[in-house]
Amino acid sequence: MNSIKIIRNIYSNIRCYSTKSYINTHTQQEIILSSNYPPSKCKDILKNETISVLGYGPQGKSQALNLRDNDHNVILGLRQHGNSWNKAINDGWNPNTNLFNIDEAAHKGTIIKYLISDVGQIEQWNTIKPFIYPNNTLYFSHGFGIHYKNYTNIHPPDDINIIMVSPKCSGKSVREHFLNGNGFTSSYSIHNDINNANELCMGLAFAIGNNYIFETTFEHEVISDLTGERCILMGMIQAAFLAQYKVLRTNGHSPLEAYHETIEEALSSLYPIIDENGMDWLYKNCSTTAQRGAIDWAHVFEPKLTDMIQDCYNSVKDETEVKRIIECNKNPDYETILHNELDDISKQEMWEIKKQLKKLKSNTKWNGFLL
Repeated sequence: MNSIKIIRNIYSNIRCYSTKSYINTHTQQEIILSSNYPPSKCKDILKNETISVLGYGPQGKSQALNLRDNDHNVILGLRQHGNSWNKAINDGWNPNTNLFNIDEAAHKGTIIKYLISDVGQIEQWNTIKPFIYPNNTLYFSHGFGIHYKNYTNIHPPDDINIIMVSPKCSGKSVREHFLNGNGFTSSYSIHNDINNANELCMGLAFAIGNNYIFETTFEHEVISDLTGERCILMGMIQAAFLAQYKVLRTNGHSPLEAYHETIEEALSSLYPIIDENGMDWLYKNCSTTAQRGAIDWAHVFEPKLTDMIQDCYNSVKDETEVKRIIECNKNPDYETILHNELDDISKQEMWEIKKQLKKLKSNTKWNGFLL
């Protein structure tokens, strides 16, 4: 049985809690479906809980709004009169009703969703720790703070639940896919179970809009997440785009030709096809010239990339990456340094072209297939 048939078999057999997904012929992994935790069941599980969401970044905002829309008892904990505080008011949260300072929200909550940034969690931990009471639940959406506790100094008490629901998408997508009904997927982990942690985790996972969830550990989540961000999700993609663009431009191709053959066709045409139908379908439905070249060169790239990704994985695993993250954020000039680095990317010719074309399309009415 080839891998494509295995993947298709996963989805054809997803019917109930006991369904097991065959990722390959040797690995079996269970997933839990939203049909086992409909909204009514989630509300019953969480009916006596006050869910305090600390933080209003992409995950905090989206998860809080999704919970509110599903009529759960949710409050926010933010720095008073900061940017997030004002954004929350604009989103309909009311001071002293469901919007409080961080410490007061932590005190009021029986479930504390600690959704501040990784660095923010380090800074705020001593503020909220006194208000995490026995039998309460501490909830994360990333394993960073707990797994790297020797660096973050986040040491929760032993008499609480510690759980994680980690959406496998951006915070922005958590909200968008909730509103459009498409849902999303998360991994979950029960790190410490004192008081009904598993059911609380299930209720919280499906109350924010998950289609299905799969089990992990805090360690595996953070290592896979940091590796993915540095490689195929962000770092490697930027590097691959830039490398091909540079090669084409160096060899005399025009900016628009280099841009379209590198970025536009990938993002607008091919990647959506892969998402919808799989890589095999794309290969089967392109020219024989593209098929042969793609198959042959994939075999050239794979071993080289495998070695590079393994190096990155090792750097995450041996804590080199977390040390760098924390040291960078200790630098008082880091915000300026980061701004300059991101500005350099924004000013790259290929991304300047994308911005100009986007503006052109948004300001020009379509006439058939022409602008």
